[in-house]
Amino acid sequence: MADSVRNRATVDDVNLGVLEQEALIDGFSTFVSAGLNATLNSLSKWLVAAVFCIILLWRHDTEAIWAASGSVLNAGLSTVLKRILNQERPVSTIRSDPGMPSSHAQSIFYTLMFCIVSMVEYFGLNGITAVMSALIFAIGSYLSWLRVSQQLHTISQVAVGAALGFSFSFFWFWLWDAIVLQVYLSNLWVQLIIVLGTATICVCFLLYVFRYWVLEQN
Repeated sequence: MADSVRNRATVDDVNLGVLEQEALIDGFSTFVSAGLNATLNSLSKWLVAAVFCIILLWRHDTEAIWAASGSVLNAGLSTVLKRILNQERPVSTIRSDPGMPSSHAQSIFYTLMFCIVSMVEYFGLNGITAVMSALIFAIGSYLSWLRVSQQLHTISQVAVGAALGFSFSFFWFWLWDAIVLQVYLSNLWVQLIIVLGTATICVCFLLYVFRYWVLEQN
């Protein structure tokens, strides 16, 4: 009887040790995952901006210039809607500005659409580009979801921002193909207006980035 009790106690101690190890591993995994999500969230705007600039330099054509102006206008649209809707963030103490729509999600999905359009235009619509488009969409969705996980936005704020960014990008490229391209090719003044206007918009946006992205982090 005594041996049976000791054996059972030993088994219980081993099981307890295993459970403690599993708890430590789960806690460490959760900590690492939370830290990674927080880091990716803080870097997301830089990652999106870098991807956009890479595609812009790769294409270096007029449609890319048009896309650049659209990205700035898309960001401006988000800012205006935030002030009009004036919906608080889930945790107002983290950020004081309104949260509807999510400007990050709106910019991410505008850039996402630009990536997909550029890829399909250059390589055509096939199995590889379809898989790559789905992968890009998944990455964009994950980066947008990080805004919810970090309690910077609600699900609805991110969903609205994503829908707006995707829709504005679709409209902006449709406008280029349906109207602007023909006028651009046939009129020198339109070419000058688009190029100089885009350059001005981009310079203003770079000043905005330096003021609110760089200086606020220092």
